[in-house]
Amino acid sequence: MSRKVQFALFGPQAGQSWHQLLERAHRCEQLGYHSIWLVDHMWTRGMPDLDHHECTALMAGLSARTEKIRIGTLVICNSYRNPALLAKTLCTIDHISNGRLEIGYGAGWMEEEYRAYGYEFPSMGARLKAFEEGLHIMKSLFTEKRTTFEGQHYKVRDAICNPKPLQKPHPPITIGGAGEKKMLKLVARFADRWNIPAGYESFEHKYNVLKAHCKDIGRDPNEIEVSEQLLVCIGKDDAEVAQKWKMAEMLKPFSITGIKGTPKQLIEDLKKRVAQGITTFTIFFSDFAPPPTLEMFAKEVMPAFA
Repeated sequence: MSRKVQFALFGPQAGQSWHQLLERAHRCEQLGYHSIWLVDHMWTRGMPDLDHHECTALMAGLSARTEKIRIGTLVICNSYRNPALLAKTLCTIDHISNGRLEIGYGAGWMEEEYRAYGYEFPSMGARLKAFEEGLHIMKSLFTEKRTTFEGQHYKVRDAICNPKPLQKPHPPITIGGAGEKKMLKLVARFADRWNIPAGYESFEHKYNVLKAHCKDIGRDPNEIEVSEQLLVCIGKDDAEVAQKWKMAEMLKPFSITGIKGTPKQLIEDLKKRVAQGITTFTIFFSDFAPPPTLEMFAKEVMPAFA
């Protein structure tokens, strides 16, 4: 299956006002980026006093004030919202955006945030089981007239979710994660897109594990779009790249799998990743995406993949 290569901005809302976030979304829209992705955190790790807007309210606001760019979150934490209520929220955002919602969904990980906001922080196994139940409930509410489900963590009875999402059968679901025994099994069963987080050791190995899980359940792995959370350090010449990379190297784990170079060099690196099967890049720019960087990448790199 041949897919169009797409470039998105992974843009954590750290330290930015509503007006700055809206301006950035407008700029990305004008430059032709496929989507913009927020984060689902209450604060920025390591910089807790920065302003940090809540993601679902922000998605709704950006949806109402943009026209073409798609809007998602890498990733919504299942633990923070009842999945039935989350399904209602996301359906509403899909309507506000006129069908531009991207659903990024995960099991949660930031223990200090859970505890600060009064959430229990169960084991990874329990979080993954709750996440699986959440996926069942949300998919059913998106597509069925009534949903009844009884699990270990969630119970719903004759739940109704109207209106249904504009996107059919539902907005695309991106699952971010690389755990081989459980998370990639859930990707194989539920995801429309798999996003491999930055810092992995071998993309080829992880992708082969996912393909094996697909084979086990009889699903064609080509049905699942592949995206990568990718650090990009771009400069107009080698000197600028070298200077920017000094700061980028401190951005672990992003720098482990990140790429650096002039536009021409980045095109070559990206083509190698496309050849491996990655067709969407959720880009975290090493200089935190000021307008000149967004423009340089859009005008000098993206056209090579049009």
